[in-house]
Amino acid sequence: MLHLLRDALFPVLVFLHAVLIGAPANHGRGSFQRAHCKVRKIGRLPRSVRESSGLACADTLGGFWTHGDGGTPAQLTEFSLPGTVRRRLDLAPLPNRDWEDLARDPTGRLYIGDFGNNRSQRRDLAIYRLSLRGGRPNVDTIAFRYPDQTAFPPHRGHRNFDCEAFYFYQDTLHLFSKDRSLRQLTKHYVLPAHPGRYVAVLRDSIRLGRPITAADISPDGSTVALLGYGGVFLFTNAPGRPLFDGPKRFRALPTTGQAEGLVFLTDSTFLVSNERGRLFGGSRRERR
Repeated sequence: MLHLLRDALFPVLVFLHAVLIGAPANHGRGSFQRAHCKVRKIGRLPRSVRESSGLACADTLGGFWTHGDGGTPAQLTEFSLPGTVRRRLDLAPLPNRDWEDLARDPTGRLYIGDFGNNRSQRRDLAIYRLSLRGGRPNVDTIAFRYPDQTAFPPHRGHRNFDCEAFYFYQDTLHLFSKDRSLRQLTKHYVLPAHPGRYVAVLRDSIRLGRPITAADISPDGSTVALLGYGGVFLFTNAPGRPLFDGPKRFRALPTTGQAEGLVFLTDSTFLVSNERGRLFGGSRRERR
């Protein structure tokens, strides 16, 4: 009973810790500049949409896809702003062990990240590639494991094999770990965006000071956004350079609560959703 109570309270402790510490000043990878963004509440999903754990743009004009995480139905919900449900796509019997994020490629295929791994003990991590042909879903599986995990689960202080954030870029899936200790080390892994079984490649890591819950890349490929408790990190994406080595900015989001989904709308605007279905719009403003 004690360990169940401890597990239940730990996310609250991590959330409060992240909000209180503010932006990381320097963790050996260069300092974070303040991102000049305007953020405002723009809507809310109806209660029939249980949570909002991931976001992706839909093919229909002004539409977005979202989903719940573990314990919710295996379905995607399409909605338009300020939160009107357009349709639901039932994907059963596809399992929803712990769906945590959505990504989309330029052809319109969706990628569902079934890689939530709170206790770092799963051996069935998967990303489902979904395409709609004639209105019916066709699903392929990208199964994977982490190259640096040898224990299932590892010691509590080393449970950094949870993931809630990824994006698609140039035929590759980029995953970011959610460290469930107070170290808050974010690891960057990559995988091919093709069906099969893979060992992910560990590309880089950085200590951000808060758990990462969603990720996306701007349409022009120049900016990567990592959403964390109470803020969003913006990294300049440059070919041939580690993502965390480039210019870095941080924008506090103190009013969004436990935000879980993020998707770029344009190269300078993005949409954020939290676990209660509230929707927020953000726009970057360049300094003059």
